[in-house]
Amino acid sequence: MAKKNKTNKSVLKRLKRTASGKLKHAQCGKRHLNAHFNGKKRRQLRGTVVTSGPLVKKYLIAMGQY
Repeated sequence: MAKKNKTNKSVLKRLKRTASGKLKHAQCGKRHLNAHFNGKKRRQLRGTVVTSGPLVKKYLIAMGQY
């Protein structure tokens, strides 16, 4: 019986852990179907998002870093 969780490679590629333990990832919704967005909306989707709170533990377990 295995004692460790397998690393979820898709989560590992999408998320990066910061030094303070939070997670950062790219904004979603900018791959296609964005011709109707104005310039302000496209600029706002350009940056990254920092995730904190109870979901971080779940993602860190999936990444194999908890």
